[in-house]
Amino acid sequence: MVFHVGVFSSVSGEIPLFLFVPLPASAQVAPAPPPDLTAEDLAEIAAALGADLAASPSPPPAPPAPPSQAAGGGGNAPDMAFILDFALAGFGGAEPMLVGAHDPLLTGFNLQQLELAVGGSVDTYFRMDGNLVFSPFGVEIEEIYATTLSLPLGLQVRAGQFLTRFGRQNPTHPHTWDFVTQPLLTGRVFGGEGNRGLGTEASVLLPLPWYVEVLASETMAGGEPTARSFYGGEDLGVERIGDLQTTVAVKQFFPLSHDLSLAWGLSWAGGPNPTGRDNRTEVYGSDVYFKYRPITQGGRSQVTLHAEAAWRRRQVPGDVESDWTTFEQLAWRLTPRFGLGARHELGTATRTLDGEVVAADIDPEWLGSRQRAAFAVTFWPTEFSRLRLQGEADFAEWASGPGFGGFAAVETQIGHHGAHAF
Repeated sequence: MVFHVGVFSSVSGEIPLFLFVPLPASAQVAPAPPPDLTAEDLAEIAAALGADLAASPSPPPAPPAPPSQAAGGGGNAPDMAFILDFALAGFGGAEPMLVGAHDPLLTGFNLQQLELAVGGSVDTYFRMDGNLVFSPFGVEIEEIYATTLSLPLGLQVRAGQFLTRFGRQNPTHPHTWDFVTQPLLTGRVFGGEGNRGLGTEASVLLPLPWYVEVLASETMAGGEPTARSFYGGEDLGVERIGDLQTTVAVKQFFPLSHDLSLAWGLSWAGGPNPTGRDNRTEVYGSDVYFKYRPITQGGRSQVTLHAEAAWRRRQVPGDVESDWTTFEQLAWRLTPRFGLGARHELGTATRTLDGEVVAADIDPEWLGSRQRAAFAVTFWPTEFSRLRLQGEADFAEWASGPGFGGFAAVETQIGHHGAHAF
């Protein structure tokens, strides 16, 4: 039986309908017999098809894969962000004694910094990060380093120029600070830019029931704003491994509950100082960081407590000098947009082994103790901007009276910045 196929449109006009209708025997048509083709006809048809194929253009070759894809990566365009810190400052009382290179040092308007933060994966083996700081006086490479991504046994190495991981405050940048000004500890012990240098660092996560990271780094010991307790501005050069600065730290983290966590670190830094080729400086430090965020109660506030202490021991010709510097700060973010902060700092006089107060060559003005207190109010219009008001009072025993400072600061960010450490 032969069927006749008919095609009709549906009611909607969108779906075709197929109808198979059997034809009566009288209407059936026998198939036409195949044409008789000779060998010469088949050869002629084959020749014509070959000529058509040869005349048709060949498809263009596929473009070569980018180097990153050819090597097995997925592209390495970096994350980039510009961060502006700008402040209006006013002072009263004794002459201000700010120690941070990014502090608002002048009465009036201050460009604290314009930072370009870049970072991203180079390939499956390395990550690269950098921070360039722009100021009215030029451009500074604050950090630029490569970090390994695929070493076994929890090992990681980075090399380049970086802020050492002594304590919790030192390796951070101004846009992560809770206050407009840098703590006295960083500026007094390491310098206005924080402790950094060219070198290499190795770290490892230990296989323990809680988070424990151990790290060690070797960096150049020169630079007044970056290594003032070591060679500082009187770099004697490197003649042996002991002429480098060594930093060792242990970082621990404890999730005390779903709402409360604790980070605790121990740090040590040692290196040469310019009072003699064999004279050494050692800095011992400890830092603690509590964070309370009531996520189990659906709360949107958080409270952090951050405290650090550093004891510096410095060999000089015929004696050893030492001092303490500490700070404690509390930050309370009442709502996602509004927060308060308070900080207290203490620095002791420089003393010799027999307890005598001395005008040390590195801190000749510290002939007594110094305390500083600050209070700050912060408002975040969005996650990309921050407004702060801060007032502080500075009490130094050797000064003629207390000093006071007030700051109104604005911070804005464009671009994509990588995540910060906890």
